[in-house]
Amino acid sequence: MFRQYRALTLATLLVFLMAAVFGCTTGEKEAGQGTVKEKFNGEIIGIEPGAGIMKATEKAIKEYSLDYTLKDSSSAAMVAALKSAIESKKWIVVTGWTPHWMFARWDLKYLEDPKGVYGGEEHIATIARKGLQKDAPAAYQMLDAFYWQPSDMEAVMLDINVNKMDPDEAAQKWIRENEDKVKKWIPEGVPKGNLKKIKLGYVEWDSEIASTHVVKHVLMKLGYDVELKAVDAGVMWTGIGAGHFDAIVAAWLPYTHGDYYQQVKDKVDNLGPNLEGAKIGLVVPDYVTINSIEDLNK
Repeated sequence: MFRQYRALTLATLLVFLMAAVFGCTTGEKEAGQGTVKEKFNGEIIGIEPGAGIMKATEKAIKEYSLDYTLKDSSSAAMVAALKSAIESKKWIVVTGWTPHWMFARWDLKYLEDPKGVYGGEEHIATIARKGLQKDAPAAYQMLDAFYWQPSDMEAVMLDINVNKMDPDEAAQKWIRENEDKVKKWIPEGVPKGNLKKIKLGYVEWDSEIASTHVVKHVLMKLGYDVELKAVDAGVMWTGIGAGHFDAIVAAWLPYTHGDYYQQVKDKVDNLGPNLEGAKIGLVVPDYVTINSIEDLNK
């Protein structure tokens, strides 16, 4: 009887030990233990296919020999995935850019890019179709004068994405609060010209939603009827090159949209930067313990 009891006790103890061992292993995996790739689930969360940052990320995957899948989504879906991961303290790597309101809301960092795949600091330029200066000289001069700081853009983005304001409402609020800056963009004594309606194209990045809506309402102050058209990057550049759009204020140069710009540069007027200090790259929450794109291979 004692032998049977001892055998049963040993068998029970063995079962508990096995459960503890395998339970810990499972728990560790659930907690994100393992290789860096496993922690990131082998995925880079991207935005709309065809965007300049997506092309750069495809190049980065090749240059750094990354065994990762680049997941197409949208700007909004990327931020939603980032938010969900941060709330659960999970590892996530996304295609990111600044200015962007997500850097004001969460502690994030760019992964170092030693091979320079994503380029250096960028600017966002204003591009006008040929002939706009003659057709709408007041609009052309306003677009040429348009220039603001990353903090200005981020204020509009925060109102839209965090305070849940409509883009038009957020743009009008910023204009009211920055009348001195806006006055510098508005030409005096310049005739409107024969063009009554201005069509602006833009990509649906949070940054470009903010800038394009602000420009829309300043142009409306000059008496123009303004139409906005959200399209992907390729369509935006094809449209401005063909004259289907009168202007864009969403040209990320010289890297992100550089290929697109080269195809149309002789067909458009480059009015120069409307914002400087922009950047793109791979972004992770600050609690992620790697610091370089090269570390993704660990």
